[in-house]
Amino acid sequence: MERVAERVSNQHEARMTRGMQQTKWRSAVVGVGIVCVLAGTTSSFAQESIAVRAPMVKGALPADDPSAAVWSSATPATFPMSPQVHWQNRIQEATVRDLNVRALHDGTNVAILLEYADPTEDPDDSAAIEFMVGDKKAHFAHGQPMAQVEGGPVNIWFWKNKDGKGVDMNAKGFGTLKVQTHQDVKAKGAYANGTWKVVFTRPLATEHPDEDTQIATGGFINIAFAVWDGKKDASGELKEKGSQKAVSSWWYFRAEAPPDYSGYYYAALAVGLALGFQFVLIRKLKKGHSA
Repeated sequence: MERVAERVSNQHEARMTRGMQQTKWRSAVVGVGIVCVLAGTTSSFAQESIAVRAPMVKGALPADDPSAAVWSSATPATFPMSPQVHWQNRIQEATVRDLNVRALHDGTNVAILLEYADPTEDPDDSAAIEFMVGDKKAHFAHGQPMAQVEGGPVNIWFWKNKDGKGVDMNAKGFGTLKVQTHQDVKAKGAYANGTWKVVFTRPLATEHPDEDTQIATGGFINIAFAVWDGKKDASGELKEKGSQKAVSSWWYFRAEAPPDYSGYYYAALAVGLALGFQFVLIRKLKKGHSA
């Protein structure tokens, strides 16, 4: 009897041990799942936080006023900048290290504000925004064909301080930059306290889809930036010019869609139908009572 009791006790202990191990494994699997979900969520949040998001606003866009108060309604996104290294005549260090970007749209036009530190205001200070054109993937270096990137056309919005205007351009690789025959882009810069603020404006959609990026609300497109410090060195040469500039890689841009109130409409409709049904039902019940 003692041996039988001992066997039963050992079997019970073994089952308990297996149960505890299975519980630990389940906990571990659940823990890994939670970590993966959180990691995915964090990655998603990280991507969203570095996108330029243009909310829709009522009234005129601040196309001629880089310092307008309405810019505060747009969440800024900060992007790292580094010297251009894909083309010859490189520089080892660029003046601009990072760039703050805000954007707004009114359903017809879009305005994008670049803000960056520059110790001096110079006539040749310049800035640019770059987009892909169409569905073909392009390298941020002027659409130059690279390893694993076939290359494609890019649309460049350019501004130079001494010219005081925006220029609409295209490129499809190094040495192919050209000014468009039509000009849809406007730009204006303002310098104060060691900081440039440059605003670019253009219609969301144009009549030249083969040359201009088309911006549809509610979707993400690629965007990149370039900045030139136009200061001259001791020899009188420009510190940064042409391919000698600070650049970013591709990031994301989104013109937010107008608010969708259809959910409220359908909810109100459902409430109205429910009230109507209730009213009819009560009337029928009252008539039945009267009879």
